[in-house]
Amino acid sequence: MEKPATEVIKGDGWGRFPDDLEYHSGFGNHFESEVIAGSLPRGQNSPLICPFGLYAEQISGTSFTSPRKLSQRSWFYRIKPSVTHEPFWPREPSHKKLVSEFDGSNTVANPTQLRWKPVDIPDSPTDFIDGLYTICGAGSSFLRHGFAIHMYIANKSMDNCAFCNADGDFLVVPQQGRLWITTECGRLQVSPGEIVVLPQGFRFVVDLPDGPSRGYVAEVFGTHFQLPDLGPIGANGLAASMDFLAPTAWFEDCPRPGFTIIQKFGGELFNARQDFSPFNVVAWHGNYVPYKYDLSKFCPYNTVLIDHGDPSINTVLTAPTDKPGVALLDFVIFPPRWLVAEHTFRPPYYHRNCMSEFMGLIYGGYEAKADGFLPGGASLHSCMTPHGPDTKTYEATVARGNEAGPHKITDTMAFMFESCLMPRTCPWALDSHFRDLDYYQCWIGLKSHFSHDKTDVKSNDLQNGNKSG
Repeated sequence: MEKPATEVIKGDGWGRFPDDLEYHSGFGNHFESEVIAGSLPRGQNSPLICPFGLYAEQISGTSFTSPRKLSQRSWFYRIKPSVTHEPFWPREPSHKKLVSEFDGSNTVANPTQLRWKPVDIPDSPTDFIDGLYTICGAGSSFLRHGFAIHMYIANKSMDNCAFCNADGDFLVVPQQGRLWITTECGRLQVSPGEIVVLPQGFRFVVDLPDGPSRGYVAEVFGTHFQLPDLGPIGANGLAASMDFLAPTAWFEDCPRPGFTIIQKFGGELFNARQDFSPFNVVAWHGNYVPYKYDLSKFCPYNTVLIDHGDPSINTVLTAPTDKPGVALLDFVIFPPRWLVAEHTFRPPYYHRNCMSEFMGLIYGGYEAKADGFLPGGASLHSCMTPHGPDTKTYEATVARGNEAGPHKITDTMAFMFESCLMPRTCPWALDSHFRDLDYYQCWIGLKSHFSHDKTDVKSNDLQNGNKSG
C-alpha cells in the first residue's frame, strides 16, 4: 500500500490543494488507501461494525457477474452513506445543451466537414456544470451503448454542490486552466496537457485555481476505457500503466447545510440536497477509481522508412465494443515526434474513414492544417466524409521534395476522439457563430497535378486489351 495521506479538513472546504499531492501509480490496479491508520477493514469488505464506526458502501462499475478480468468495483468506508439525501427533483433552470439520447428529435445528421473556432469564455459566472455543452454523439445512455462529445467553458469553481454522472464515464481534456478535482477517492490536480477519467457514478467537484478554463470531454455509455493491446509492438510503448495516477484517500468531516448533489441521468440534471459533504470517505479499496495521465509521458511510434502510419498507432485509451478491433471510442494523440520517412508524403494522408473523427488542439499547431485550426477549436469529420491536409500544407510538403531530411514536430498536442458510430450533431453546434463556415475553402485550392503523354495512354490501352472507336 502506498504511503497514506494524512491531511484531514474540518469545515474549511476543498479549495486548497497542496503542491505535493500524493497519488497511487498504475492502470487498473487494485488499490488500498486510508487517511487514518486502521480504518480499512481487514479480512472482509463489510463487517458488522467497521473501524471507527464508519459505514461500508460499494460502488460497482460493472455488473456483479462480469468476467473477473473485466470486473470493476470499489469499497468506501465513509462517515455517512451517500444514500442520506432528500429526493431528486429536476434542476431549475434546466440545462438545455446536454444530450445523451441522440435521435432526430434533438440532433441533426450532417456529413459536411465541420470546424469550430475556440469558444469565448463567458463574462457571467459559469461553473463546470453550467459551462458543459454537447457537440455531437450517437446511441443512448438508456440503452447503455453510445458516446457523446462535449466541450466546457467556465470561469468559477463549483460552490456547495457536487456533480454525479449516472450516464457514463467522462474523459476530460483541459485546454486552458488547471482543474482541481475533488472525488470520493481523493483529489486530483489536472493541467492542460493532462487528461482525467471520471468514471460513471462518482461524485466530484471541479475548482478552477487559474480562473477561466476551457476544454473537451468524451463520454462513453455502457463500457469503460482501457489500454489498447500492443500486438507486435511488444510489452512496452504508447501509454505505460505506471504513468496513470489515482488519488489517495482524503476526507472532510464538517456540516454542509444545503449541499446539493447534481446528478446527470439520461442527459437531464436533477438536484438532491443533503447536510454533509459527499467527500467523507476515510478509507477505500478497489479498482474502480478516477485517474489522470500526463500526455507528455506517451511513448509514440512512427514509420522509420516509408509511408505515413495509421493514427491508431497513437492510441492512449480505448473504449471497446463487442467486436474485436472496433472501438466505441478511441482517444488518440498527435504529440511531438520525429518524421523521418523517405520518399513519402509525411502529413496525414487524404482519407475517407468508416470511423468518425472529432479532433481538438490543446496547444501549438497541427501538421495537416496550416491555418484555421486553433488551440481550443475543434473539427468533426464523420463516417466516409473526405478529409486531409489543406492546400497550403500539401503544396509546402511537395515543394520540399524527396530530399527533406528528418524533421521534429515540436510544441504541439492535438488529439482525436474516434468512434465506429455515426454521430448526430447538436443544432446549437451547427448554428454557433464560432463555427467556421469557410472550412471547406481550405481544400478548394487543391489543383490537378496530373501530367501524361498521350502515347502512354494508347500504349496502356493496348496492353490492357482496351479498344476505342
